[in-house]
Amino acid sequence: MEKDLLKIIEHFGVNNQQRKLQEEVFELNEAIMEYRYDENKIYLEVEKCLKGHIAEEMVDVMILVKQFYYYYQFDEDTMLKIEENKINRTLERIESGYYEK
Repeated sequence: MEKDLLKIIEHFGVNNQQRKLQEEVFELNEAIMEYRYDENKIYLEVEKCLKGHIAEEMVDVMILVKQFYYYYQFDEDTMLKIEENKINRTLERIESGYYEK
């Protein structure tokens, strides 16, 4: 998969894929907001459709993020450590009352 994703970003170019990432993140946000807006009035069929839309948009974002991950040759261990630190920091902030509910 890495070679395929590198082929895509190299074909379209980094600048174009940056714009594409912005577009896909916006579409994911819209899908999430649409689901959130109607969450108390959802019928099962509509809920499946909205969750499917979120999943599709999320995968679009993930594909683009992976392109940049491979393009910039990030180290997986470094990325996992950063992720762990950010999660722990957020949990500490929640526990300390830093964030309002």
